[in-house]
Amino acid sequence: MGYFRLSEYFRPLDGLDSWIRRRIRMCMWKLWRYPRTRIGRLRSMGVPEDEAVKTGSSSKGYWRLSKTCASNMAMDLKWFKDLGLVSIKAEWVTFHYPNG
Repeated sequence: MGYFRLSEYFRPLDGLDSWIRRRIRMCMWKLWRYPRTRIGRLRSMGVPEDEAVKTGSSSKGYWRLSKTCASNMAMDLKWFKDLGLVSIKAEWVTFHYPNG
């Protein structure tokens, strides 16, 4: 965070933030190794059953599944905030504009 917060260049931070979130989603897909686990986790996170079954039983790769609609519904920005993940973009803004 120290390196990116000091940067004067704002444009790549949004892309970096979204890449980090997608990478974490991919890691979660790897942890949920079996389709039964994937479907159950997606359902417990509020994804509709048909979408959870379709995505959870997919044989696509982890990186590709991390960008699906079901992944984004289950692991949304609120979920990341609850985990304690800090947004690089938000930190940059508060560092450069401390008074709002």
